[in-house]
Amino acid sequence: MNRNTELKASKTWKGEVKHIYHYKLQYSIFLILVLLFALYITVRPQVFLSFDIYYCFLSIIPFSLIIALALTIVVISGEIDLSFPSIMGFAGWVFTNSFFTTHNIYIAFLLCLITGAVCGLINGLLVAKVRIPSLIATLGTMFFWRGVLMVLAGGMGVTLVPTKDTVLYKLLVGRLPGNIPIQAIWTIVIAVILWFFLNRHKFGSRVYFIGDNSDSARLMGINVDMIKVLSFLQLGIFSAFAGVLASLEVLYFWPTLGDGYLLKTIAAVFIGGTSVLGGAGTLIGTLIGAFIIGSLEAGIVAMGLTGFWTQLVYGFIIVAALSIYSSLGRRS
Repeated sequence: MNRNTELKASKTWKGEVKHIYHYKLQYSIFLILVLLFALYITVRPQVFLSFDIYYCFLSIIPFSLIIALALTIVVISGEIDLSFPSIMGFAGWVFTNSFFTTHNIYIAFLLCLITGAVCGLINGLLVAKVRIPSLIATLGTMFFWRGVLMVLAGGMGVTLVPTKDTVLYKLLVGRLPGNIPIQAIWTIVIAVILWFFLNRHKFGSRVYFIGDNSDSARLMGINVDMIKVLSFLQLGIFSAFAGVLASLEVLYFWPTLGDGYLLKTIAAVFIGGTSVLGGAGTLIGTLIGAFIIGSLEAGIVAMGLTGFWTQLVYGFIIVAALSIYSSLGRRS
């Protein structure tokens, strides 16, 4: 099948999805976010009508959101990655160690991104070439990279205060006029870039096709293995990038960097409407899902409940959201 036929089929398929399911899904996700914040404001207006709480959100949520956006592409392709928290930590160690070895933050940053790319490439090859199910392959690499990190770091953290006077620090986690965290701007830039590749580039149409039916995609001449490898590769890069941002924000590298990101990030992707079976999902939905997950703990505490309620509410929101999406899908 030639390229024109493939693109024509892609447009037809994506058009059907958008008209039948896409807009209902987007509105329902946004409605959940609006209702949630309406509840926050009603119960604690002094907290949620203040800029301070949103400053915290803009400072912290980007770390998991950047990964969630990249993970969305992997999930749409019909795969899953559990290793990104370990890649985040291991790449963070490479950045820290390289910085103090070379005394050049730019070399350290480049080596960090290369490390993320290599880790993502390994995941992709294990899934696409060795044919190990992604759940099992990335479970193994999750433990492997975390173990490598712990051995090399010896369980010890390292201060990153010397990076504070560098230009790169200000470019990555500095503050804009109005006290806007630059990591929030980076998140928007990355979201736009990924959106372009997912919605306006042949790479994106092939990701959707592969997630929907990989056998049909192969018959159409799509290089399924290459697309899957690239999907894991970009997730590795953005995991490393998020690891640098998180470390620079607190000016300290912890060998536990990335712990606690796994379930929240995956939850953001699925709450955002990305199908667990692949073939359907949007980056806008993931963005909204990340803000829902990122705001829950602060909202629960601000409303006077103890932190013990957090996971209960997480579970309820996830099940309720997925039930709504499932109902919308059946009606369509």
